Amino acid sequence: MKRSLLFFLLALVSFCVSAQDVQLEAARKKFQASDFAGAKAALTTLIEANPKNKAALILRGQAKAGLNDFYGAIGDFNFALEADSTLSEALNFRGEAKMALGDDDGAVADFDKAIRFDAKYTAAYTNRGLAKYNIEDLQGAYFDFSKALELGPPDADKYFNRGVAKAELGEFISAIDDYTKAIQLDAKDPDLFNYRGVAYYNTGNMDQAIADYNESLKLDAKNAQTYENRALARGAKENFKEALDDYNKAVELNPEEPETLNLRGVTKYNLADHDGAIADYTKAISIDETNPVYFDNRALSKTEKGDFAGAVEDYTASIELYPSDAETYYQRALVKLQMNNNYDACLDLKRAEELGSAEARTAMKKSCK
Repeated sequence: MKRSLLFFLLALVSFCVSAQDVQLEAARKKFQASDFAGAKAALTTLIEANPKNKAALILRGQAKAGLNDFYGAIGDFNFALEADSTLSEALNFRGEAKMALGDDDGAVADFDKAIRFDAKYTAAYTNRGLAKYNIEDLQGAYFDFSKALELGPPDADKYFNRGVAKAELGEFISAIDDYTKAIQLDAKDPDLFNYRGVAYYNTGNMDQAIADYNESLKLDAKNAQTYENRALARGAKENFKEALDDYNKAVELNPEEPETLNLRGVTKYNLADHDGAIADYTKAISIDETNPVYFDNRALSKTEKGDFAGAVEDYTASIELYPSDAETYYQRALVKLQMNNNYDACLDLKRAEELGSAEARTAMKKSCK
């Protein structure tokens, strides 16, 4: 009789475990189909039946993260870790949730632990690299992305991540190599061509940069940043009319970006369209009145139009925002000299000289005797 009872109990446990496995797999399929709410509901039922089901807790945490409930996700990962503090998967996913909440330092600590318990956890190295990048530990990010590539398998994202880290470190040639490898693995991603274009731009290879931006725009014709990047390369080659076409497209796609308006204004200045330049600078200032460069640039166009009073007003606004820029004092002095206001001009030249302007020193010898 005792043996029969033991057999019955073992069979009952086996049935319960099997039933829970089936439920877990069903919830997993919902999660994989991005039905995060459905997965969460199914997993909650499973966890209520067995509060220490680590796999269910981890998966429900992922489902909550899919619903942008990152605090709830962290709670589930914590419960799983209370049951087993060595769960590298729970530590990794908790780190991801912390990253989503902006706690990159806390995320790094979790990824450190995940790697300590599983030294070949590729995703944890990638995630730690991303978190380190966010806190500007570029060398650390470079190491982690390299480790993820070493562990494999290689893919476009891994090469892209390391390429970005290299570019931030100023290693543009090496970054181009990583972007090229990423493109070989995924030639349909417009961002890869765009980022490689930026790297080529920074090496001074404008033709190759433009070629990459062209490829990127073939894949995504509505990326304002890529149009702006191509405009910068065309401007560097003094192809201002083509650059203006690109800036026009960028502004059309993103009309409220002040820096794009400013750069288009610079291009119009180079084409001697000072009214158009002033209009762009004015719009940029209306969006962001804290950037002194926009006032400086508008002052230059006003000077070209002979609006010296307006130029002085803009340089003054720029100085109020950034009072330690020698060049702005120097440029305002030049305008005042054209207005025959030598006294005030010499005061500006003196201030510019004090701030380190050699040009102001030379101008003082000529105009402030």
